[in-house]
Amino acid sequence: MTPITAETLPAELHKAAGTVTRLLAKMDDSSVTGPSELPGWSRGHVLAHLTGIANAMARQLEYARRGEQIELYDGGMEGRTKAINLAAGHSLAEHTASVTTAVESAVAAFDALEPGDWQARISYRDGTVLDGGLALWRELTIHAADLGLGFGPETWSRPFCEHLFGFLEARVPGEYRFVLQPTGLPPLTLGSGGTSIAITGMLTDIAAWLAGREPSLGSLRATAAADGVDLPELLPWPAGVPAQPTH
Repeated sequence: MTPITAETLPAELHKAAGTVTRLLAKMDDSSVTGPSELPGWSRGHVLAHLTGIANAMARQLEYARRGEQIELYDGGMEGRTKAINLAAGHSLAEHTASVTTAVESAVAAFDALEPGDWQARISYRDGTVLDGGLALWRELTIHAADLGLGFGPETWSRPFCEHLFGFLEARVPGEYRFVLQPTGLPPLTLGSGGTSIAITGMLTDIAAWLAGREPSLGSLRATAAADGVDLPELLPWPAGVPAQPTH
């Protein structure tokens, strides 16, 4: 795998932002209220989330430039959820304006970075500006597919899928070792547990499954000790915001 770097990420962000813009242009007001690919969310919810995450990442960069850190969402996860629910019912024109402004501002903020800025610390996953850029890439690409407008996981690029494999290794349960065998490509191992499961299929189907999305091409097959088995349950998506302690 060739990792995405500070030099190559901006171009990927522009591609992902372009996809979101094209999908917005395909929508009308009735499609905004229609169901997305995410259970319980309309397309309006997805668009509101895209606005929120783009604004959140732009804010991470704004503070990082000053050598400061700030929580990902204003008001934390409760604030995030409230903002999504309040904005979900907006009209297409309102969503188009807010998504476009937020995404363009975030991408422009990453474009403006100097080479040394990419390692500045941010609060997202207690990481760096580069981690934030990778997160925005994931959010734009995956949620574009969640809109259910004909741009599903089957359109994800090889670099994006391979990036997901690395990021989502955290979803492999401790007892397993997944041997990913994408069709026509070299195998890749995720996890280090004692039980080996081979996952075969198209690259995009494997990535979609790891990301908790429906594989578009229906090619996945899991085997253990040469016998067919069910696809294993995955651990939760790696959290971007630390869980709050309970008392």
